[in-house]
Amino acid sequence: MNDDWECVVVGGGAAGLSAALVLGRARRRTLLVDAGEPSNSAAPAIGGLLGHDGRPPAELYELGRRELAHYPSVRYREGEVVSGTSVGDRFLLKLDDGEQVSARRVLLATGMRYCPPDLPGLDPLWGKSVFQCPFCHGWEMRDKRLATLAAGEEAVHSALMLRGWSDDVVLLTDGATELDADGRRRLAAANVTVDDRRVVELVGDGGQLTAVAFADGDRLPRDGLLVEAPLRQRSALAQQLGAACGEGPLAPDTVAVDALHRTSAAAVFAAGDLCAEQPYVAGAIAAGSQTAMIVAQSLLADEFGLPYPPDGD
Repeated sequence: MNDDWECVVVGGGAAGLSAALVLGRARRRTLLVDAGEPSNSAAPAIGGLLGHDGRPPAELYELGRRELAHYPSVRYREGEVVSGTSVGDRFLLKLDDGEQVSARRVLLATGMRYCPPDLPGLDPLWGKSVFQCPFCHGWEMRDKRLATLAAGEEAVHSALMLRGWSDDVVLLTDGATELDADGRRRLAAANVTVDDRRVVELVGDGGQLTAVAFADGDRLPRDGLLVEAPLRQRSALAQQLGAACGEGPLAPDTVAVDALHRTSAAAVFAAGDLCAEQPYVAGAIAAGSQTAMIVAQSLLADEFGLPYPPDGD
């Protein structure tokens, strides 16, 4: 077994880097394990992040890793935590290269995996001209020919959301959505066209969507497409450590946390997309920072009797 850490942060995206930075400034022996699979890696730029608007995600994360290098108590390493278990007051975490590390606290920041529709032609367009969040990509899609592919109650909501960025919006129901009279009235009032044909393919070039192909052989020229992309946990570590997961608005297996970012497993914390109701970079950074401060205070409680939780319970 190698080093005994005060905290192991699992995940090197926005939440994990933010948490490790705060823990480093708190002079806590921290290991950050980064599998190198941030969920926004397909996007050409980050939208709406103060001070970094338009910066490529990879560049932001590289800047974060450089900042961590200033803090001698923090070690960054590439790899994946493949399993974990609690032994007494410690956690034993096994990495993909066989190394095993010990930690007093674990901070999960493994993020989520997006699951967009299984449509031919989608993969090279994903994160560019086919997207899941209008607030992240809407500005780049402004005044273009847009469509949304959605079902159920979200269909009307998604189409009306896009109207904030373009006057040319088409709702694609894919032949599966029965819109009620009120929904159709609201869409018509917003000048949103409804197309009920079956979608069979997305056509594009170099990451740019050019058309949506239908089962009848026709094509609808479009420049951008908003799709539903449910989230799924990318790591089983939370469950291995005993942290409860539950149904969230965007995922069936969201890690449950309280107001202090504590999971149901003692000394296991979580931050970022894996437990968020609405994933976005700014929120992940804030959650990582907040969680790290709570982790540091919990360690001080062990050492010096600092009142914990800091706000009661």
